[in-house]
Amino acid sequence: MMGNNESQLPVLRLGTRDSLLARTQSRLVADSLMRAHPGLRVELVGFSTRGDKDQQTPLSVVDDAQFFSAELDTALAAGDVDLCVHSWKDIDGERPAEFVRAAVPVRAFPHDVILFRSDVMERVRANKTLRIGTCSVRRQINTADFLRWALPACDTAPQLEFLSLRGPVDERVRHIAQDASEPLDAVVIALAGLERLWQDAEGREAIRPFLTDARWMVMPLSEAPAAAAQGALAVESRADNDVCRALLQAIHDPATEQHVQTEQGLLSEHGEAASRCGATVISHAELGYVAYVRGRSGDGSIIRQTRTANAATITHKGARRWSGTVWQQSCRKQPIPGVAERTCKTAAAVFVAHADALTGARPAATPRYWTSGPSSWRRLAEQGIWVEGCADDLGFESVRELLQTPVLQLPALEHWAALTHRDATDSWSDSGIGNVVATYAIDVELDEQQTRRELAACTHFYWSSARQYRLLRPWLPAGAHHACGSGKTLRGLRAAGLSDVQPFVSRREWQQWAA
Repeated sequence: MMGNNESQLPVLRLGTRDSLLARTQSRLVADSLMRAHPGLRVELVGFSTRGDKDQQTPLSVVDDAQFFSAELDTALAAGDVDLCVHSWKDIDGERPAEFVRAAVPVRAFPHDVILFRSDVMERVRANKTLRIGTCSVRRQINTADFLRWALPACDTAPQLEFLSLRGPVDERVRHIAQDASEPLDAVVIALAGLERLWQDAEGREAIRPFLTDARWMVMPLSEAPAAAAQGALAVESRADNDVCRALLQAIHDPATEQHVQTEQGLLSEHGEAASRCGATVISHAELGYVAYVRGRSGDGSIIRQTRTANAATITHKGARRWSGTVWQQSCRKQPIPGVAERTCKTAAAVFVAHADALTGARPAATPRYWTSGPSSWRRLAEQGIWVEGCADDLGFESVRELLQTPVLQLPALEHWAALTHRDATDSWSDSGIGNVVATYAIDVELDEQQTRRELAACTHFYWSSARQYRLLRPWLPAGAHHACGSGKTLRGLRAAGLSDVQPFVSRREWQQWAA
């Protein structure tokens, strides 16, 4: 049987572009293949493509379907190599008929990140224009919209200038160094490239000096979805090479392939505006998958879509809605004096479950802050807090793996603190976070008669906490439809006995569904 007898295994020649990232990706694929088939040998063969040689022309104006693949295609067709590894987003959808996409390995994180110079806030406070490197129109659009609210508050909105920047990832990050010959204040880069370079000894040494003092922002996929297929690799072989194709099946991930095809289909719906939009699909335990599309049309209007695999297909026109999020805003938030400041002073990293957890506080700037979603990010930024990333309102579990990716150089979860409200600390018991702290309480002041009337008049309920549901359960009408987010509230509602509850990406999607 193939893979059990070393003498039966061929030596595979793997074609790769010659950049450091391309070689790193190809080594990772080769290592995966050799682990799956002990005794197999894979040799890398490097090629310099037209795209590698021309690092000046912006990709948005390149009209060459084989810009990054022609030389590899020639070698594969001639039999000089047995397989080629491509960044899927860099190859054209129409591939030569004699080739087959034999494997799509498990995808790396698809997010875009912004890497800033360590002194970037000095420039922002001085109202100096931030020079940001990227040649992608999509990244320019979504990054500009994102940074208008994501940077810590200053007297005026940040001034941004986007400068065309191409070339290998390890060379692009050099532009944020203090002594760079062509300095930039920030660069926008795929997290996947940094993640893979960090896994490789040569790659890690190449980028480490420029990441040590950099300030990070991992952009939320809901606000800045990536290029279709970003973070995914496509491994091609000749269609008639049955042995190679069979070996490659061991590293194929059907879910990644399906997600990329969905992304490509979503972008195709937007015609000429597709080049100005990102589309990213991610797996989610409760929602099946979540698909984000965002960008701008030719007239400048915002394009935004969110889809899920498990969403109801029938909208409830005329539903009488009750939102626990709105109701909770009317409740009184009582900060517990001094707790937030003391916790942030000693924690290496802090996860803010809701912006209310730091309302009125003046926390230390030294921890690395993450939060639950874009709305809390916005409020924390208004308080002057630098936020590095968020869970996109999908719950802490959805971001746990991301927080542990080594290239971000975040502390282990046991060295984190989570800030939440007094009645929610127990829900963090299985999070892995070492210090869960209540920094405020939610005091409910009910007008019982009015609340009973409001609830009785509604048919659809969106819960922002399980505690809220338990408090109001005796007054709920029979046959009501119940919904919530897809994180801790969903688990809490099920634990409270509400089995028939529908999760949504966010309250906004629920509002649209039940409009």
